[in-house]
Parts: sequence; C-alpha cells; structure tokens
Amino acid sequence: MNQVRFSTVHDLFEAYPLARYDVGKAAPDKLSLDFLQEAADAGHWHQAVSFCAYLLPRRVAVAWGCRSLRQMFDHFDGNEGRSLSFAETWVRQPDEQSRNKALAVGNANDPEQPATWLALAAGWSGGSVVPAEFAPVEAKPDQTARAVRAALLIGLCRLTRESRDRIMTACLEDGIQLVRGEPRPPR
Repeated sequence: MNQVRFSTVHDLFEAYPLARYDVGKAAPDKLSLDFLQEAADAGHWHQAVSFCAYLLPRRVAVAWGCRSLRQMFDHFDGNEGRSLSFAETWVRQPDEQSRNKALAVGNANDPEQPATWLALAAGWSGGSVVPAEFAPVEAKPDQTARAVRAALLIGLCRLTRESRDRIMTACLEDGIQLVRGEPRPPR
C-alpha cells in the first residue's frame, strides 16, 4: 500500500504549516517523493529527516524513527533504552495504554536523549497529552512529526563525521521505502 499522504510539498505544508519552518526552502509544486529523494541524495539531512517525519503517517513515522535510531547506535542504556522500548511497544500495539505509558516515560526522561523524543512522539500521536487527573488536552497534529524529527536530529549530531553519510543514507532509504509502501528486508 502506498503511504504517500501528500502528493506535493505544497500539500504537506498546507496540512502542517509549521513544517515549512522545519523543512526550510522547498519548491511547493515539487512532488513530495521527488523532494525527499533529492534532499536525501544531496545529503541535506536536516531537510530530508524533517520532511520524511511529516510525510509518513504517525505510527509509521515513530517506527521509522525507532529503526533509524537503532541504525545510528549499537546499544541504549538505562532510561534511553526504556524510552525506545516503550515507543517500539506502541508501534507494535498502538492502543491507549501503550500510548499513555510511552507518554509518561517520555515526560520523565532526559530531553537531551533522542529516544526520549521517540517516546514522546508515540505519546503525542493522539488522545490527551496530560495525565488523567487533568482536563484533557488533545495532541496537536504535528507533534508526532516534530518529536520524531527532534529525535533523529539529536542522533545525527552525535554521529561521527566518518559514519554520518553512510548511516543517514540508510535511514533515509528506509524512510523513502516506507513512504512508497515497499516491502523492507528484515534487519
């Protein structure tokens, strides 16, 4: 099944007005997949990561973020491993209980850790973003994409110069395959 939700850059920017600030300069009439592929091919990692995070549906974006973070780093300790685990649990089982657990872990953990942002991305995927004892506050439509973007850009900053292009190319190839709805080989 094709996951392309927005045919053109303009369509995506219309749906998510803040995306134009996160993505930066882009020709509005450009086909979304072409724009993403060109940004990835040119090594414009910030632009490509940002656009892909918005282009994918929320659950798929979180899954892509988790897979990408695992490509970036070999292991995760303590709270970072816990955050990543809760985000991945929500991807496999996207129910309200999993979402609330991911949200709680994301809110409790270090915002300088990329996996914290993936837990928040899952937690902000819908429903209320505050604890049950408070009046509900609905998640904003762009919160998941912005959190996935934050996670991957924090991870990007921690990559060595020697590994950055290789790892980011693999991450973006995976994202593009997800956008296209192509089957991916297991990792």
